[in-house]
Amino acid sequence: MVNVHEGNKHQMKSIELFAGAGGLALGTADAGFRHKTVIEWDSNSCATLRRNKANGLDHVKDWDIAECDVRDCDFNPYRGEVDFVCGGPPCQPFSLGGKHRGREDHRNLFPEAIRVVREVRPKAFVFENVKGLLRKQFANYFSYIIHHLRYPTAVPIGDEDWTHHLSRLERLHTSGERVDLNYNVIYQLVNAVDYGVPQHRWRVFIVGVRSDLSAKFSFPRPTHEEDALLYDKWVTGEYWDRHRISKKNRPEMPKEARRRIDRLETLFPPAMLKPWQTVRDATSDLPDPEVGRSSSEISNHYLNPGAKSYPGHTGSPFDEPAKALKAGDHGVPGGENMIRLEDGSVRYFSVRECARIQTFPDEWTFEGSWTESMRQLGNAVPVKLAEQIARPLVQTIENSGNPTVEVGRRMK
Repeated sequence: MVNVHEGNKHQMKSIELFAGAGGLALGTADAGFRHKTVIEWDSNSCATLRRNKANGLDHVKDWDIAECDVRDCDFNPYRGEVDFVCGGPPCQPFSLGGKHRGREDHRNLFPEAIRVVREVRPKAFVFENVKGLLRKQFANYFSYIIHHLRYPTAVPIGDEDWTHHLSRLERLHTSGERVDLNYNVIYQLVNAVDYGVPQHRWRVFIVGVRSDLSAKFSFPRPTHEEDALLYDKWVTGEYWDRHRISKKNRPEMPKEARRRIDRLETLFPPAMLKPWQTVRDATSDLPDPEVGRSSSEISNHYLNPGAKSYPGHTGSPFDEPAKALKAGDHGVPGGENMIRLEDGSVRYFSVRECARIQTFPDEWTFEGSWTESMRQLGNAVPVKLAEQIARPLVQTIENSGNPTVEVGRRMK
């Protein structure tokens, strides 16, 4: 097996698996993770990571980028040296747009993620995947993933089938027996738009904290909401004022928003979170992209021509959060990779606009063609979402010596 270990030690150390273009890795680094090694098998994604490392960007300039298959890596040398393991195992086995083969798909790498936890024995781990993982057809296998993460050293015996192994894990869990390595594991389905990302993007996060640690973790509460955006648009007008849209040029209030607005107008002032972020919020300060040419000041910002609108393929409205970006190009159903402008016309998002929607920093450069860059972005975790999920986990581990500390959601 490939030994990807290097001996440098530093605070709150971590390993990033299945890194892709770096969204999860950047977000967790913003939260305080210090990645010793970032692992990705795809050469184009690794080219993106290396380009940004060569550019000397914060966080990534210190990463050891390993282009290899996790299945070929030995992680035992990291034992005792790493606090966190994180990553997003390939989502295609469970994606709504895939072939839905689940555990039978050769790209199902959850067993490898569990192996890494078993070999490294980190203080905590974070794994991310698509909403489809929670579908009914995968319910038993998802239960298996959770139970095996709770008891990663309770491995299958011989050629034991996963269903028999699940039964053993369930008996172990209900018995209350402790094995040599236990994790307290919770999971939650979150929508990135509720955490300040200008995009509807549902993701499942699985977090485990080693059971010998005293600190407790809970997922952070949402910070943004739709009602606040509606209020800013149709009650105070602050949204339009912020974007310097005169009253005569503002669109009419949608009929479906009227009932909710009537309720909001009775609140003085309403006790709300921050407003959802929109495509306009994310991209309006960028110049219009030009065909085949990226701005010298703004990387990856050029127009890919040929966008068309037809029923079911209408793009993302300018003044709403974007649809979930997908790892495709012209044939993406729903037009998720297109923007619908104020005059009703559509065009493809530039790569930079998509990077803004995925909350990558403007300094982050994507390597490859528009299609390849869109694939990387469509597979990415929004940087801001990853940071918000990881930050309370970092605080949890930092305070793990105090049994009275509970970090994350406040209990009423």
